[in-house]
Amino acid sequence: YSAVTGNTMLIGAADFTEVAASDEAAIRIGFKLLDAGADGIYVGAHNIDRIKAMADAAIPVIGHVGLVPYRNTWFGGMRAVGKKADEALGIYERTMAYEEAGAISVEIEVVPHQMAAEISKRTKMIVISMGAGNGCDGQYLFAEDILGTNTEHVPRHAKQYRNLAAEYDRIHKEMVDAFKEFKADVDSGTYPEPGHQVNGKESEYQAFMDLLSQK
Repeated sequence: YSAVTGNTMLIGAADFTEVAASDEAAIRIGFKLLDAGADGIYVGAHNIDRIKAMADAAIPVIGHVGLVPYRNTWFGGMRAVGKKADEALGIYERTMAYEEAGAISVEIEVVPHQMAAEISKRTKMIVISMGAGNGCDGQYLFAEDILGTNTEHVPRHAKQYRNLAAEYDRIHKEMVDAFKEFKADVDSGTYPEPGHQVNGKESEYQAFMDLLSQK
């Protein structure tokens, strides 16, 4: 990984169902990802004790507050979280619980930018915004949104910098056509051509045939 990422911090994502199983499972998957080359581990687990167990084992943990998509039913669906003062306070308290547990960072997702900025000011952790404004320490967007290859719902906070979907479609068609042409050449006998084959000496071929005749 280091050869690819250089000085980039590489974050591995832990399967929240595995993390939820036990402290031991959380630590095990954390070290597995670190061994694979990750510098930190994203953990969306609801159980703060799991975060503490991993942090106590010197695993750099990144938590998740605000809208956590796979727990969205607890918030009434996929919506902005923290528009109301009491809900925003809950996000702040959750953030501080991550800090107290030893996490190094949190992703704060789809929270009003004013609230997110104030929460970011009040924690020592790195706060990464995903649709939570520019008052945090960093910004997070999926590559599919940046490159324009997302064929599903595009969230309001996403910004497209390129439209590679059409280019990918063109490349896919070229790939399909190339394989079709290869098959047609094989079927017709035009592939392989002489230049694609290894030639043996005629004398060696005849000697080979003589040996075969003795079998």
